[in-house]
Amino acid sequence: MKAAVLNQIGDDKLELRDDVSTTDPGPEEVRVRVRASGVCHSDLSAMNGTLPALAPGIVGHEGAGEIVQVGSGVRHLVPGDHVIVTFVPPCGRCPNCLRGQPHLCSVHAIASFSAPRFLVGGTPAFGYAGLGTFAEELVIPADGAIKVDPEVPYEIAALVACGVMTGVGSVLNTAKVVPGSSVVVIGCGGVGISVIQGTRLAGATQIIAVDPVTDKHETALRFGATHATTPEGLPALNEQLAGWLGFDYAFDVVGIPATIRSAWDITRRGGTTVIVGAGRADAVVQFNAQELFLHEKRLLGSFYGSADVRRDYERLLGFWRAGRLDLEGMISRRLPLSEVNDALGTLRAGAPLIRQMITFD
Repeated sequence: MKAAVLNQIGDDKLELRDDVSTTDPGPEEVRVRVRASGVCHSDLSAMNGTLPALAPGIVGHEGAGEIVQVGSGVRHLVPGDHVIVTFVPPCGRCPNCLRGQPHLCSVHAIASFSAPRFLVGGTPAFGYAGLGTFAEELVIPADGAIKVDPEVPYEIAALVACGVMTGVGSVLNTAKVVPGSSVVVIGCGGVGISVIQGTRLAGATQIIAVDPVTDKHETALRFGATHATTPEGLPALNEQLAGWLGFDYAFDVVGIPATIRSAWDITRRGGTTVIVGAGRADAVVQFNAQELFLHEKRLLGSFYGSADVRRDYERLLGFWRAGRLDLEGMISRRLPLSEVNDALGTLRAGAPLIRQMITFD
């Protein structure tokens, strides 16, 4: 089959190959024919080493498709089922799952770093984040394939798999934004737009979108922001809207020290700062001891929107069906796998795109 292969960490392009295959599904695994895959900034982070990945490997972690084969122990899925694939499959048995935090389950994640499920020209290769959706087929744990209604278009289902779940989930699950709140969202890419949509769903009345790329401001306003500005313009809005006191919630969707610090600084005393962007392990953010107790702010990390995918995928699709979550409008381009490097290049350049979607015929 065809796949886009990362030969080594640090490469800025993927190699398109047609001599890729998957391993056979184990008893608790399934084979999925990928029908749609989003191109996410985290894929770039895997390629450049910001996020942990193994090479050689298949990149891509936001996808949806169709079950074509199930392992002997799988009872809840059959060939022909439509599924969203998740890079955080909940095992249902570990301490994190049992305490109600299945998004922190590491059972399958650890296994994905030791059990390659692809072969590239006969050489074992790994799927990024346990998936590898830049391939026509993949083998994953059955826990990582969440069945959805076949009437849901594959492209819509793929959006829910990562960017929308991460963004909307950070609002509804992690921060639990209350109606009438004021919110700042720093970073207006695909995940940032999902955060904006989530704050609108939660009933926020002031939603300030912040991005240095001014072409993204119009998009942010279209999806629910009430104001849009560059980082340099944020102090003026703080004065105008909040009397210099700051805002109830601030979401950093970039993940670098400067933007994390900005999100903290623009949060009012007693407010909540949420870190959604995936940062490097060696990136350090500094706070002084006095401000941490004096301002009584909450600093929350949000990994994958604090999601329970068994509940939240369908919840997000319910918002979409009700017309309260715009998913069609988030797809900016549809392209074949052969154009994946072009898609990655435009994303790397910071072009004002929301989500580019690879579709498989």
